[in-house]
Amino acid sequence: MSLPRARLHSTGFSLIEMALVLAIIGFVLGGMMLTLSAQVTQHNIGETQNRLKQARDALIGFAIANGRLPCPATATSNGVESPAGGTACTSPYNGYLPAVTLGFQPVDSSGYAVDAWNNRIRYAVAQKVTGCAGPTYTFTSSVDLKANGVSCLPYDLVICQSATGTLPGATPPSCNTAASVTNPKTVVAIVFSTGKDFATPSAGNTDEQANLDGNALFVSHPPAPTGAPGGEFDDQFEWIPIGLLYGRMTAAGVLP
Repeated sequence: MSLPRARLHSTGFSLIEMALVLAIIGFVLGGMMLTLSAQVTQHNIGETQNRLKQARDALIGFAIANGRLPCPATATSNGVESPAGGTACTSPYNGYLPAVTLGFQPVDSSGYAVDAWNNRIRYAVAQKVTGCAGPTYTFTSSVDLKANGVSCLPYDLVICQSATGTLPGATPPSCNTAASVTNPKTVVAIVFSTGKDFATPSAGNTDEQANLDGNALFVSHPPAPTGAPGGEFDDQFEWIPIGLLYGRMTAAGVLP
């Protein structure tokens, strides 16, 4: 006996109903993927900031143990400061955290400290000073640091909120019309991550480009999307104020 037509139509989904179900599933999965991607990004941002803080502490610990800050590693020194033993640094403003010299982890296969995206952590250290007399001074020389004591102030590193309107070639470099993040004669060392977009900023990303152009002026501000003034920005920073370095070294009996 054949089934009534009404029952035949009720035994399965139509093609339209199946398409709607699949579309709903696709939207749900897409939303889940976006949420997961955002969670991964936030985790990496937090982990990177933790590594930068650990790097800052490692630099201060090195200064206490050795009477000076280390020089940055170069692209060919495999995570070792250049030159070995400090003094005048090979690349004071455009180098890398010397992870091998510091005993810092984690590192990549070549010995360079990395952020949560496995990009190399950058490091800059002051080489010019003001307010002191005595032998030629660098913060990367234990002899000079001990001879001059705590009257010397850094006279090159400066951090601004924008690259627009700055004077990186001035002595010392100046934020000029851009807002300042740090006061002059304050910063003795900087560690930073180039963020998720790695170390080659896109054309127009002038704020990120300012952090990789080899001079002593740097830019730090909250993340910014594509199209923002100064371009997309996701660099992350930590720095060492001169007061903190002197305070820790004095408390440890290294200075004055």
